[in-house]
Amino acid sequence: MVNIKRINELAKKQREVGLTEEEKKEQAVLRKEYIDSVVGNLKAELDNTYIIDENSKHKVEPKNKTTDGETKTTDNPEDKMLN
Repeated sequence: MVNIKRINELAKKQREVGLTEEEKKEQAVLRKEYIDSVVGNLKAELDNTYIIDENSKHKVEPKNKTTDGETKTTDNPEDKMLN
């Protein structure tokens, strides 16, 4: 679980009086954890998003996934937008 409260405390202190080197390192680690969490949640959400046609059937299957769930590489710019 990402410690948002601590991220905000460090941001406030940075604006008001500045941070020590140790606090700057802590802030960088916490921010990276937060970004990784957001990206992971977004990826999970997008991996479970489908286009449904008017008959409530899957209209488009994800083009960038192989049958074993791995992401395939492609030169098609439209497929790259899905990654």
